[in-house]
Amino acid sequence: MAKLALNKSSLARESAHLSEYKRFLPSLELKRLQIMAERAKAKETSLRLDAEYERRFDEIAKSLPMLANEQVPVEGIVTLKSVERGEQNLSGTRLPTLDNIEVDVKPYSLLARPHWVDPAVNGLKELLRLHLEREVARERIEKLIDAEAVISRRVNLFEKVLIPQAQKNIKKIRMALADAERDAVVRAKISKRKTAARSAVKGMAEL
Repeated sequence: MAKLALNKSSLARESAHLSEYKRFLPSLELKRLQIMAERAKAKETSLRLDAEYERRFDEIAKSLPMLANEQVPVEGIVTLKSVERGEQNLSGTRLPTLDNIEVDVKPYSLLARPHWVDPAVNGLKELLRLHLEREVARERIEKLIDAEAVISRRVNLFEKVLIPQAQKNIKKIRMALADAERDAVVRAKISKRKTAARSAVKGMAEL
């Protein structure tokens, strides 16, 4: 670490750094608050999706007990074809979004299948979407937790290291400059007295 120069140039530089730190800190605090608010929202969404998934799963299972009928297999009748994911930029943090999904439904004869297969297919499609939405919600929470940790470290760096160090340096430089100014005044007075004394001695010698 470079030694602190105790001069006016160094004072101006440290003062500029302090102003910059104090100007930048509020934006970091605002960013952290935005991330925290979004994290709380994402957690609420995740809990809601979990509850909705469990509720629909139970409803489908109760309304379609025929799914247990091995004579009418429905396994593999609904498969995921494609997933379209997007991104949301929140204060520099990229969060995933679920834009669209496509599913494939294995062709089946309406006459050969019982009437309950159609609602079973619709239920499976709904559960598949809810499952993917839950995954995205959990991923958003993880990314927001990581982002909040990074911002908190930056805030702590400014609050506990950079700003106090700049303030300490400014105080040290000002004290050194004040001491130097006092020393200069004292030296000037001593020099003036010496000059006056020499003049007095010279004057007496000429008498």
